[in-house]
Amino acid sequence: MIAFKKPKIKTIFLHLLFWIGVWFFFYYFFSYNSNDQRYIIWFSSCLLPVTMAVTYFVVNYLIPKYLLVKKYVLFALYSFYTIVVSSYIIVLVLYGCLIFLLSFNTAVMPPMSKNFLFILMLVYMVSGAVSFFTLLNHNFKTASQNRELQNKILETQLQMKDQELQYLKMQIHPHFLFNTLNTIYGFALKQSVQTPEIILKLSNLLDYILYQVNKPLVELNQEVQHIKEYIELEKIRFKDTLKVEFSSGEISDKIQVAPMLLMPFVENAFKHGNLVDGFLNIDVDIRLDQNTLHFRIGNTWLGEKNGKEQSGIGLENIRKRLELNYPNRYKLNSEVENNWYWTELSIENLEMT
Repeated sequence: MIAFKKPKIKTIFLHLLFWIGVWFFFYYFFSYNSNDQRYIIWFSSCLLPVTMAVTYFVVNYLIPKYLLVKKYVLFALYSFYTIVVSSYIIVLVLYGCLIFLLSFNTAVMPPMSKNFLFILMLVYMVSGAVSFFTLLNHNFKTASQNRELQNKILETQLQMKDQELQYLKMQIHPHFLFNTLNTIYGFALKQSVQTPEIILKLSNLLDYILYQVNKPLVELNQEVQHIKEYIELEKIRFKDTLKVEFSSGEISDKIQVAPMLLMPFVENAFKHGNLVDGFLNIDVDIRLDQNTLHFRIGNTWLGEKNGKEQSGIGLENIRKRLELNYPNRYKLNSEVENNWYWTELSIENLEMT
């Protein structure tokens, strides 16, 4: 309760201090070329409530109800009414002080209190100054609230982005494992002597997708190395029906990318590729130009020339991840040419450690 009263008491004290200052302001102006202290004190004291009433009416009613909600015509109309009513009251104060304090003796009347327009301007100068600072304070509070709202919206968007990324990463695990375990199952059924070798290679990949993928970024070199291991697994599965051309230029250890960024493209090429003339051909090219990644992969394909792109959970996820991780910094294109399905990806301004 005390904590509630303190700001209220402070506000009342500041208002009181301000109006005392206004009273001395009136006293100073009306005492010009006049020594009638009694009249000046009473006239300033009678004019002060009028000024307070006009000021509080404008600040607490006209401005919030009409000006701030952009009802300019009504604001102008009621402002005119306010000027008319306040002018009438000022005239009453003027004549009241003249009658009761000076007995209609205008000769001894302080010269500054004789000019009605000057008195009206003085009242509205105070009211205008308070209104100006009220609007200034309102704009400051509105700007501050907008900044807080924008920060909250940004924070919410970042949280949603992080949750979506985590969801997409979680989908990578079962998708990749499903395809690879099918390969192991096929070799196990045949009781192939290569089954242990496949399991060993798979264990390396599992370590990558189960642990490294949870990191926000990994070294691009790691991603390339695990692509090579995945290709070795596929070579075992396809035996003599697979031809792979793999090239990667010099890649700095400092360059980092989102984990499992390129692997889905490679996996998709094996999954949707077709044998042409008895072979599945895969062509992978990874280059780094300064801190821009250029990735190109192609596979032999017997689909329609203008058909739909090769689909899959992996590629759907990778598109979403690219948009979340590299907005306005990536280009992803696919095309079919001479029984080859090509996918090209470029990402600018990669992270560096």
